[in-house]
Amino acid sequence: MKPTVVFAVIVAYFLLLMAISYLTSRKSGNQTFFTGDRESPWFLVAFGMIGAGLSGVTFVSVPGMVGNNNLYFFQFVLGNVLGYLFITFVLIPLYYRLRLVSIYAYLRDRFGNVSYKSGSLIFLISQSFGAALRLLLAAKILQFAFFDALGIPFAVTVIVILVLVWLYTNKSGIKTIVWTDTVQTVFLILGAVLTVWAIMDSFNFTFGDAVHAVTEHQYFKVFEWEGKSANNFYKQFISGFLITIGMMGLDQNMMQKTLTCKNQWDAQKNSLTYSLILAITQFLFLGLGVLLYIYAENNGVQLPRAADGTLLDTDTLFPNLTLNYLGPLAGVSFLLGIIAASFSSVDSALTALTTSFTYDFLEIDKKEEGKVKSLKNKALVGFSAILFLIVMLFSGSRGDVISLVFTMAGYTYGPLLGLFLLGMFTKVNIKDKWVPVICILTPLMTYFAGNYAKEKYGFDMGFFTIAIIATLTIIGLLLIRKKQ
Repeated sequence: MKPTVVFAVIVAYFLLLMAISYLTSRKSGNQTFFTGDRESPWFLVAFGMIGAGLSGVTFVSVPGMVGNNNLYFFQFVLGNVLGYLFITFVLIPLYYRLRLVSIYAYLRDRFGNVSYKSGSLIFLISQSFGAALRLLLAAKILQFAFFDALGIPFAVTVIVILVLVWLYTNKSGIKTIVWTDTVQTVFLILGAVLTVWAIMDSFNFTFGDAVHAVTEHQYFKVFEWEGKSANNFYKQFISGFLITIGMMGLDQNMMQKTLTCKNQWDAQKNSLTYSLILAITQFLFLGLGVLLYIYAENNGVQLPRAADGTLLDTDTLFPNLTLNYLGPLAGVSFLLGIIAASFSSVDSALTALTTSFTYDFLEIDKKEEGKVKSLKNKALVGFSAILFLIVMLFSGSRGDVISLVFTMAGYTYGPLLGLFLLGMFTKVNIKDKWVPVICILTPLMTYFAGNYAKEKYGFDMGFFTIAIIATLTIIGLLLIRKKQ
């Protein structure tokens, strides 16, 4: 695809986002950035969250991972659905009852200030790495599609994306994002649908033919029952359940959008609708992955493999085929999808990071009105710089990014999950000052134990690490409980 076409797509899309930003920023106050004035329609939030929840990682990495992992990822998605039921009926009522802006303020009320700061810091670390990895994937694709042709270094590409995001989010924050995420979700799903259509057209397939080709392919395996495998059903399902609670329910990024709804019932409708649409969309992307591999097999597209036959750089499959083989319509739709996905992930993350840091550490709600805007902008720029540094640190990574994202989520959200579960379902009081020690030790213990189990017994924990870390965290917290 010609660089001029790519440039035109980027410019047109950015102008659309700026127009939305202008319309939503009118009559905005300082609190609009953080709460959206709690006026967002629930259905708009639900649809927009699809884009943020999928991100560029799902858009690119899920179709590619099919080559090494079949459709086993859907076991994880089924666990996600159960996790959203927990969020809907347990967490959302709690957050609305306490009228929280930063959800980690719950830990202050339940355990103490050190627990509160620890929970917020865990989120800041996890969200920074997660957002950076999502940005990394999108930036690599845009580099391949456009910036390489101009001789522009990768670091400049990352900076350009961050600057563009800052321009349309800095004033109204979450209020703007609720609307831009809706547009971004449309383009993301449209990118997948048009790619499916392009493949069907190349084979003269009807929809029924495409479904038959996918379901009869060797990659169409949904369930894995081998106990030692990282893809074992129970590991995947339980991990999907717990990671959803951690990455969504205990995540300032996703909950901040939910809490912009007018009331608790609207927020719950948002959560249920979002979970259903997300599950369907995830399955669509897995099916798209099978179709992409079918196309590659039938058109002699060479895919790099390791010595053991494992596919390498599976994240390049989708962009390579759409930009080089499937025609201009598929190419443009893919570009719009990846741009939408990358912007949606980064803008949400930056807003959530800024909110959590300014409320939890700078106590911005206690500051004078004149200082709020300045502190918010400084935090926004600071976290943009942090994301840039993390992207550059992982810029040489290979393989599917989505596995790396969920693996890291297990290690970071595990302690947070343990804290919240102990707080909500017991009346135990703990020695607040020792909480950081527990939150550091449990991931470290799990990491070394996991490596030993894999090397000694061939047992791969996979995403199940979050369950182990959360359990160890609860045990550790019980060891430091106060005597009644």
